[in-house]
Amino acid sequence: MNDDNVYWDWRAMQRDGLYPSILAIGDSWFWYPFPGGSLITRLGRLVAKKQHTVLVLGNNGAEAFDYVEGKYRKAVREALRLHGSALSAVFISGGGNDFAGFNDLRPLLNDDCAQATTAAACFRPGTHSGTLDWLMGKMMASYRALIGQIMASTPPGTAVVLHNYDYARPSGRGVFGKKSAWLKPALDDARVPVALQQACINYLIDRFSAELQAMVAIDPARIWRVDSVGTLADKHWANELHPKPAGFRKIATTCWRPVLRQLGLA
Repeated sequence: MNDDNVYWDWRAMQRDGLYPSILAIGDSWFWYPFPGGSLITRLGRLVAKKQHTVLVLGNNGAEAFDYVEGKYRKAVREALRLHGSALSAVFISGGGNDFAGFNDLRPLLNDDCAQATTAAACFRPGTHSGTLDWLMGKMMASYRALIGQIMASTPPGTAVVLHNYDYARPSGRGVFGKKSAWLKPALDDARVPVALQQACINYLIDRFSAELQAMVAIDPARIWRVDSVGTLADKHWANELHPKPAGFRKIATTCWRPVLRQLGLA
């Protein structure tokens, strides 16, 4: 499978006699399989102007841990070994699946949030296993390990670009309108007031955004964060986690393109 200069299959790229100049390691925002494509499809069109070829690793449902110790560890390391010296950039999309899904989100919430008046009050306090602080620490440990591998395998001029999604909508809509949603079931089970449910998701994304910004401090010359928060309206969302094609296009052009231009990639 490929979309002009974007390849999700290494063999297909090789058959076309191409080598990647950009590695994209990501979850469904890079792999969304439905008509109109994903975010990486749109980004591929932006960097095509500079003759870049993008190789995508990961898959739908990938968690941050998967890139360094899980199922995609080997593919990431092999791609960096083979192509690291020629890469202009590495894009990373990961973390959303670490807290999206009933079994991920529900443990972060208090047993009964019916009387809560703020989003923060809905989350379990402390730093022990199952708390939000614990989860963020676990996710960022994976990010640091992945960024460390990238920096050790690429030239000093290779940029590492992270992104923070936008405020996902706890609408209860799954893929193709199915009710197998990722957010609302956990919020409902914890009795989070409907009026606070969006605020809880915003709180999660804001915490994640702050953690990613701290990653930038490791090496501000090489590590960049694309801020997508507040970009999309309700009409841009296909379901709880994924924008419609117009939404992905808006994020690519509004949020990513200025960064890619600063980096000389678009």
